[in-house]
Amino acid sequence: MKTKHTSPQPLGQKLADLRTRQNMTIDELAEKTGLKAAHLKAIEAGKDFLPVADILKISRVLTIDPDLLFQSEKEKKRKEQRKKDFSLREQSYQYEVLAPGPKESHLRTFRVTIPPRSEHPKVKYQHEGEEVIHMLQGEIEIKVGSKNHMLKKGETLHFDSSKRHSLKNPGAKKAVFIDVIYTP
Repeated sequence: MKTKHTSPQPLGQKLADLRTRQNMTIDELAEKTGLKAAHLKAIEAGKDFLPVADILKISRVLTIDPDLLFQSEKEKKRKEQRKKDFSLREQSYQYEVLAPGPKESHLRTFRVTIPPRSEHPKVKYQHEGEEVIHMLQGEIEIKVGSKNHMLKKGETLHFDSSKRHSLKNPGAKKAVFIDVIYTP
């Protein structure tokens, strides 16, 4: 039985797909980027090289992350999952983004508030990367794998977030902490 291998989509084809999804012609992209239409056509056909400066110009005009032109389907799915994971977190507790940036960013910083005696038993997190939690107020119980950690004001926990983890506030006061999440 033969296995079909799919090769990554060429850069020029990705560019053409992204451009056409936005209903933009090559001439419009050329005008908005200051690049020559012939150069863009050659790039999309895979016959010309795309310098980094041009990638940045094109990304700005198409309002995309430049990495989108290089990432594989696996990476794309991983980024989509990361966005879904963050959305789930935001629905579970009160999250304030402290360092604004794209949702697919590798490093995110939040100020999180969990109401008193609050637990989300159906919400367990597990994602690639690392996490650091620093308590500002109240207390939380964090279960990482099979180990429980109690954190109080001023305490910090750094852990491997690829292990299943969950949080709850067992106290009578709201819990507030800084959550720094790194995902590769």
